[in-house]
Amino acid sequence: MKSDANAVVLSPARGRAVDFVALSKPRLNLLVVASALAGYAMAGGTGTQIVRLLSTVVGTFFVAGGASGFNQVLERVEDGLMRRTRMRPVPDGRLQVPEAILFSSALAITGLLILAAGANPPTAIVALATLTIYIVIYTPLKKVTSFATVVGAIPGALPPVIGWTAARDGLQPEAWLLFGIVFLWQMPHFLAIAWIFREDYARAGYQMLAVLEPDGRSTARQAVIYSAALLPLSLAPTLFGMTGPYYFVGSLALTSTFLALAIRFGLTRTIRDARRLFFGSIIYLALLWVLMIVDRV
Repeated sequence: MKSDANAVVLSPARGRAVDFVALSKPRLNLLVVASALAGYAMAGGTGTQIVRLLSTVVGTFFVAGGASGFNQVLERVEDGLMRRTRMRPVPDGRLQVPEAILFSSALAITGLLILAAGANPPTAIVALATLTIYIVIYTPLKKVTSFATVVGAIPGALPPVIGWTAARDGLQPEAWLLFGIVFLWQMPHFLAIAWIFREDYARAGYQMLAVLEPDGRSTARQAVIYSAALLPLSLAPTLFGMTGPYYFVGSLALTSTFLALAIRFGLTRTIRDARRLFFGSIIYLALLWVLMIVDRV
Protein backbone atom coordinates (compact mmCIF):
# COMPACT_ATOMS: atom_id res chain seq x y z
CA MET A 1 0.00 0.00 0.00
CA LYS A 2 2.84 2.33 0.79
CA SER A 3 4.39 1.95 -2.66
CA ASP A 4 0.97 2.49 -4.28
CA ALA A 5 0.47 5.68 -2.30
CA ASN A 6 3.88 6.96 -3.31
CA ALA A 7 3.09 6.24 -6.94
CA VAL A 8 -0.08 8.34 -6.68
CA VAL A 9 1.82 11.20 -5.06
CA LEU A 10 4.79 11.14 -7.41
CA SER A 11 2.89 10.69 -10.65
CA PRO A 12 1.48 14.27 -10.91
CA ALA A 13 4.89 15.77 -10.10
CA ARG A 14 6.55 13.58 -12.67
CA GLY A 15 3.88 14.52 -15.19
CA ARG A 16 4.45 18.24 -14.63
CA ALA A 17 8.18 17.76 -14.99
CA VAL A 18 7.60 16.09 -18.32
CA ASP A 19 5.37 18.99 -19.38
CA PHE A 20 8.03 21.56 -18.48
CA VAL A 21 10.60 19.59 -20.46
CA ALA A 22 8.20 19.41 -23.42
CA LEU A 23 7.75 23.18 -23.22
CA SER A 24 11.45 23.62 -23.98
CA LYS A 25 11.41 21.24 -26.99
CA PRO A 26 14.75 19.57 -26.14
CA ARG A 27 14.86 17.22 -29.14
CA LEU A 28 14.28 20.03 -31.61
CA ASN A 29 16.93 22.16 -29.93
CA LEU A 30 19.59 19.47 -30.29
CA LEU A 31 20.03 20.60 -33.89
CA VAL A 32 20.42 24.17 -32.65
CA VAL A 33 23.19 23.06 -30.29
CA ALA A 34 24.81 21.00 -33.05
CA SER A 35 24.92 24.11 -35.26
CA ALA A 36 26.48 26.14 -32.45
CA LEU A 37 29.08 23.42 -31.94
CA ALA A 38 29.84 23.42 -35.66
CA GLY A 39 30.44 27.16 -35.54
CA TYR A 40 32.63 26.71 -32.47
CA ALA A 41 34.72 24.01 -34.15
CA MET A 42 35.05 25.90 -37.43
CA ALA A 43 36.29 28.95 -35.52
CA GLY A 44 39.10 26.86 -34.07
CA GLY A 45 37.57 26.21 -30.67
CA THR A 46 38.98 23.15 -28.96
CA GLY A 47 37.75 20.62 -26.47
CA THR A 48 40.57 21.55 -24.11
CA GLN A 49 38.73 24.76 -23.22
CA ILE A 50 36.25 22.78 -21.16
CA VAL A 51 34.49 25.68 -19.44
CA ARG A 52 34.04 27.62 -22.69
CA LEU A 53 32.85 24.57 -24.60
CA LEU A 54 30.36 23.44 -21.96
CA SER A 55 29.11 27.00 -21.50
CA THR A 56 28.48 27.25 -25.23
CA VAL A 57 26.54 23.99 -25.27
CA VAL A 58 24.52 24.50 -22.09
CA GLY A 59 23.95 28.22 -22.60
CA THR A 60 22.74 27.76 -26.18
CA PHE A 61 20.50 24.87 -25.15
CA PHE A 62 18.90 26.91 -22.35
CA VAL A 63 18.32 30.01 -24.50
CA ALA A 64 16.79 27.86 -27.25
CA GLY A 65 14.58 26.16 -24.66
CA GLY A 66 13.43 29.51 -23.33
CA ALA A 67 12.63 30.70 -26.85
CA SER A 68 10.55 27.56 -27.47
CA GLY A 69 8.63 28.16 -24.26
CA PHE A 70 7.89 31.81 -25.03
CA ASN A 71 6.78 30.81 -28.52
CA GLN A 72 4.28 28.30 -27.13
CA VAL A 73 2.90 30.87 -24.70
CA LEU A 74 2.40 33.46 -27.43
CA GLU A 75 0.87 30.93 -29.82
CA ARG A 76 -1.23 29.02 -27.29
CA VAL A 77 -4.53 29.91 -28.98
CA GLU A 78 -3.24 28.99 -32.45
CA ASP A 79 -1.63 25.81 -31.11
CA GLY A 80 -5.00 24.81 -29.71
CA LEU A 81 -6.53 25.04 -33.20
CA MET A 82 -3.91 22.84 -34.86
CA ARG A 83 -4.09 19.06 -34.68
CA ARG A 84 -0.34 18.54 -34.36
CA THR A 85 0.09 21.08 -31.53
CA ARG A 86 -3.16 21.07 -29.57
CA MET A 87 -1.80 18.64 -26.97
CA ARG A 88 1.14 20.85 -26.07
CA PRO A 89 1.25 21.66 -22.32
CA VAL A 90 -0.05 25.25 -22.50
CA PRO A 91 -2.94 24.95 -24.99
CA ASP A 92 -4.02 21.71 -23.34
CA GLY A 93 -4.12 23.47 -19.96
CA ARG A 94 -1.57 21.23 -18.24
CA LEU A 95 0.62 24.28 -17.67
CA GLN A 96 -0.71 27.74 -16.89
CA VAL A 97 0.56 30.79 -18.73
CA PRO A 98 2.28 32.48 -15.72
CA GLU A 99 4.26 29.36 -14.82
CA ALA A 100 5.21 28.76 -18.46
CA ILE A 101 6.46 32.35 -18.72
CA LEU A 102 8.41 32.02 -15.45
CA PHE A 103 10.01 28.76 -16.56
CA SER A 104 10.89 30.09 -20.02
CA SER A 105 12.32 33.30 -18.51
CA ALA A 106 14.45 31.31 -16.09
CA LEU A 107 15.81 29.16 -18.92
CA ALA A 108 16.59 32.09 -21.21
CA ILE A 109 18.18 34.29 -18.52
CA THR A 110 20.23 31.41 -17.14
CA GLY A 111 21.42 30.54 -20.64
CA LEU A 112 22.44 34.12 -21.39
CA LEU A 113 24.33 34.41 -18.09
CA ILE A 114 26.15 31.13 -18.75
CA LEU A 115 27.19 32.33 -22.22
CA ALA A 116 28.34 35.72 -20.90
CA ALA A 117 30.31 34.31 -17.97
CA GLY A 118 31.57 31.02 -19.42
CA ALA A 119 32.24 32.12 -23.02
CA ASN A 120 32.19 35.90 -23.46
CA PRO A 121 29.70 38.81 -23.47
CA PRO A 122 29.53 39.09 -27.31
CA THR A 123 28.26 35.49 -27.45
CA ALA A 124 25.47 36.36 -25.04
CA ILE A 125 24.61 39.40 -27.16
CA VAL A 126 24.26 37.26 -30.31
CA ALA A 127 22.11 34.78 -28.37
CA LEU A 128 19.94 37.63 -27.04
CA ALA A 129 19.50 38.94 -30.59
CA THR A 130 18.46 35.44 -31.67
CA LEU A 131 15.90 35.22 -28.87
CA THR A 132 14.54 38.71 -29.51
CA ILE A 133 14.10 38.34 -33.27
CA TYR A 134 12.43 34.96 -32.81
CA ILE A 135 9.96 36.03 -30.13
CA VAL A 136 9.37 39.75 -30.72
CA ILE A 137 9.44 39.88 -34.53
CA TYR A 138 9.04 36.45 -36.14
CA THR A 139 6.35 34.93 -33.91
CA PRO A 140 3.74 37.74 -34.26
CA LEU A 141 4.64 38.28 -37.92
CA LYS A 142 3.42 34.78 -38.83
CA LYS A 143 -0.17 36.04 -38.56
CA VAL A 144 0.55 39.01 -40.82
CA THR A 145 2.62 37.97 -43.83
CA SER A 146 4.22 34.96 -45.51
CA PHE A 147 7.50 36.92 -45.41
CA ALA A 148 7.67 35.80 -41.78
CA THR A 149 9.26 32.58 -43.01
CA VAL A 150 12.25 34.56 -44.28
CA VAL A 151 12.44 36.54 -41.05
CA GLY A 152 12.27 33.34 -39.02
CA ALA A 153 15.26 31.97 -40.91
CA ILE A 154 17.42 34.73 -39.40
CA PRO A 155 17.35 33.60 -35.75
CA GLY A 156 17.41 30.01 -36.98
CA ALA A 157 20.71 30.69 -38.77
CA LEU A 158 22.42 32.43 -35.83
CA PRO A 159 23.44 29.37 -33.73
CA PRO A 160 26.68 28.76 -35.70
CA VAL A 161 27.43 32.46 -35.21
CA ILE A 162 26.94 31.96 -31.47
CA GLY A 163 29.43 29.10 -31.53
CA TRP A 164 31.91 31.06 -33.64
CA THR A 165 31.75 34.07 -31.31
CA ALA A 166 32.26 31.82 -28.29
CA ALA A 167 35.49 30.46 -29.78
CA ARG A 168 36.88 33.68 -31.27
CA ASP A 169 35.56 36.36 -28.87
CA GLY A 170 34.21 38.17 -31.91
CA LEU A 171 32.89 37.87 -35.46
CA GLN A 172 34.78 37.40 -38.70
CA PRO A 173 33.41 37.13 -42.28
CA GLU A 174 33.60 33.32 -42.15
CA ALA A 175 30.96 33.31 -39.40
CA TRP A 176 28.49 34.97 -41.75
CA LEU A 177 29.27 32.36 -44.39
CA LEU A 178 28.06 29.69 -41.96
CA PHE A 179 25.04 31.88 -41.22
CA GLY A 180 24.24 32.06 -44.94
CA ILE A 181 24.43 28.30 -45.38
CA VAL A 182 21.96 27.68 -42.55
CA PHE A 183 19.72 30.54 -43.68
CA LEU A 184 19.35 29.10 -47.19
CA TRP A 185 18.97 25.56 -45.82
CA GLN A 186 16.10 26.62 -43.58
CA MET A 187 13.87 27.87 -46.38
CA PRO A 188 13.24 24.49 -48.11
CA HIS A 189 13.04 22.95 -44.63
CA PHE A 190 10.33 25.41 -43.52
CA LEU A 191 8.48 25.33 -46.84
CA ALA A 192 8.26 21.53 -46.72
CA ILE A 193 6.79 21.70 -43.20
CA ALA A 194 4.32 24.38 -44.28
CA TRP A 195 3.12 22.24 -47.19
CA ILE A 196 2.73 19.12 -45.04
CA PHE A 197 0.70 20.95 -42.40
CA ARG A 198 -0.95 23.61 -44.55
CA GLU A 199 -4.46 22.71 -43.35
CA ASP A 200 -3.36 23.13 -39.74
CA TYR A 201 -1.74 26.49 -40.52
CA ALA A 202 -4.90 27.62 -42.30
CA ARG A 203 -7.02 26.75 -39.23
CA ALA A 204 -4.68 28.78 -37.04
CA GLY A 205 -4.75 31.78 -39.37
CA TYR A 206 -1.05 31.77 -40.23
CA GLN A 207 -0.17 33.58 -43.42
CA MET A 208 2.04 30.85 -44.82
CA LEU A 209 2.75 30.73 -48.55
CA ALA A 210 1.25 27.23 -48.66
CA VAL A 211 -1.99 28.66 -47.23
CA LEU A 212 -2.16 31.80 -49.37
CA GLU A 213 -1.41 29.94 -52.62
CA PRO A 214 -2.92 26.46 -52.13
CA ASP A 215 -1.84 25.09 -55.52
CA GLY A 216 1.67 24.86 -54.06
CA ARG A 217 3.48 26.26 -57.08
CA SER A 218 5.01 29.21 -55.24
CA THR A 219 5.98 27.02 -52.27
CA ALA A 220 7.65 24.47 -54.54
CA ARG A 221 9.34 27.11 -56.68
CA GLN A 222 10.87 28.84 -53.67
CA ALA A 223 12.04 25.53 -52.22
CA VAL A 224 13.92 24.84 -55.45
CA ILE A 225 15.32 28.38 -55.73
CA TYR A 226 16.72 28.41 -52.19
CA SER A 227 18.13 24.90 -52.58
CA ALA A 228 19.82 25.91 -55.82
CA ALA A 229 21.30 29.00 -54.14
CA LEU A 230 22.59 26.78 -51.36
CA LEU A 231 24.68 24.72 -53.78
CA PRO A 232 27.40 27.33 -54.53
CA LEU A 233 27.31 28.77 -51.00
CA SER A 234 27.83 25.34 -49.42
CA LEU A 235 31.05 25.03 -51.45
CA ALA A 236 32.34 28.46 -50.38
CA PRO A 237 34.06 27.27 -47.15
CA THR A 238 36.70 25.61 -49.33
CA LEU A 239 37.17 28.78 -51.37
CA PHE A 240 37.63 30.74 -48.12
CA GLY A 241 40.24 28.26 -46.93
CA MET A 242 38.08 26.96 -44.10
CA THR A 243 37.93 23.42 -45.50
CA GLY A 244 39.79 21.24 -47.98
CA PRO A 245 38.94 19.30 -51.13
CA TYR A 246 37.30 16.41 -49.29
CA TYR A 247 34.65 18.74 -47.92
CA PHE A 248 34.21 20.31 -51.35
CA VAL A 249 33.48 16.98 -53.03
CA GLY A 250 31.28 15.74 -50.17
CA SER A 251 29.34 18.99 -49.98
CA LEU A 252 28.79 18.96 -53.73
CA ALA A 253 27.29 15.47 -53.49
CA LEU A 254 25.17 16.26 -50.41
CA THR A 255 23.80 19.57 -51.66
CA SER A 256 23.10 18.17 -55.12
CA THR A 257 21.06 15.41 -53.48
CA PHE A 258 19.24 17.99 -51.37
CA LEU A 259 18.50 20.02 -54.50
CA ALA A 260 17.20 16.87 -56.23
CA LEU A 261 14.76 16.32 -53.34
CA ALA A 262 13.55 19.91 -53.68
CA ILE A 263 13.13 19.53 -57.46
CA ARG A 264 11.17 16.32 -56.99
CA PHE A 265 8.89 18.06 -54.52
CA GLY A 266 8.57 20.95 -56.97
CA LEU A 267 7.43 18.64 -59.71
CA THR A 268 4.94 16.57 -57.71
CA ARG A 269 3.95 18.82 -54.77
CA THR A 270 2.84 15.72 -52.87
CA ILE A 271 2.89 15.26 -49.11
CA ARG A 272 5.13 12.26 -49.58
CA ASP A 273 7.81 14.22 -51.41
CA ALA A 274 7.46 17.13 -48.98
CA ARG A 275 8.21 14.69 -46.15
CA ARG A 276 11.21 13.39 -48.06
CA LEU A 277 12.48 16.94 -48.42
CA PHE A 278 11.84 17.66 -44.73
CA PHE A 279 13.62 14.58 -43.38
CA GLY A 280 16.31 14.93 -46.03
CA SER A 281 16.97 18.48 -44.87
CA ILE A 282 17.63 17.33 -41.30
CA ILE A 283 20.00 14.58 -42.44
CA TYR A 284 21.66 16.98 -44.86
CA LEU A 285 22.56 19.61 -42.26
CA ALA A 286 23.83 17.05 -39.77
CA LEU A 287 26.06 15.39 -42.39
CA LEU A 288 27.28 18.75 -43.70
CA TRP A 289 28.43 19.77 -40.21
CA VAL A 290 30.18 16.43 -39.70
CA LEU A 291 31.87 16.69 -43.09
CA MET A 292 32.95 20.26 -42.45
CA ILE A 293 34.44 19.54 -39.01
CA VAL A 294 36.13 16.26 -40.00
CA ASP A 295 37.71 17.86 -43.05
CA ARG A 296 39.01 20.76 -40.98
CA VAL A 297 40.50 18.41 -38.40
